[in-house]
Amino acid sequence: MGSTLNKEFLIEVAKGNVAGHSIVNKFGFNDSVGSTLAPITDGAVYQTPTSAIALEILSSDANDTSAGSGARTVTIEGLDSNFDEQSETITMNGTSVVAAASSYTRIFRMYVATSGTYATSMAGSHAGAITLRTASAGATWATLALSVSSFPVGQTEIGIYTIPSGYTGYLLSKHISIESTKVPNVLWFRREGADDVSAPFSPMRLFERHHGTAAEVTYSPPGPAITLPEKTDIGAMGYVATGTAAVAVEFQILLVAN
Repeated sequence: MGSTLNKEFLIEVAKGNVAGHSIVNKFGFNDSVGSTLAPITDGAVYQTPTSAIALEILSSDANDTSAGSGARTVTIEGLDSNFDEQSETITMNGTSVVAAASSYTRIFRMYVATSGTYATSMAGSHAGAITLRTASAGATWATLALSVSSFPVGQTEIGIYTIPSGYTGYLLSKHISIESTKVPNVLWFRREGADDVSAPFSPMRLFERHHGTAAEVTYSPPGPAITLPEKTDIGAMGYVATGTAAVAVEFQILLVAN
């Protein structure tokens, strides 16, 4: 009965019928996890500055532009200088840089908003790899990648999230899938107080380790696994003893306004 009630409640949350509640679904992928511990994200990056940073976006292909056949606009979602939720939609200009209108402390999602192509299984919604980075050709924050077969994915794969200011998160479930024949190690971390700007800082803490993981691991308890205060970073990192492995993670968080 309890599981049924929980499922029905979460369905109502997803339908927008429970005020102050929402469900965050995050998924991440790293196709080349190596011997050094790295985030399970496309590009193996998740920037975590303590102050907001100016960003810019560009593509590797000129067709990702306002009237082109590729991505015409791209939406980015993250947190502002106060760790409040923030998003914007940017009009692309091909291989030329376009500045984001706002500065960010976190970016946890980016996707194609409009495209010049009616997408099919043979044609995707962007022409090149699209990179969001620190202004003036700085560090990469997020990437809209091309798959191994060069098919545009249209959405970032970032297996990390940061709880916005004014909210509490409840971890509902998590899932790991591993490239066949590989046995990487996947570590789940959390770090509270992401807005701390001087010592002593809140520590980054391991809350679960999957050692020598093979195939798939799914964890879906009857109630929330852990509680995540506002401004908490949470996500997965991985490594292998030798060689490289492809690792995908997915997790769900119930986000509740304080």
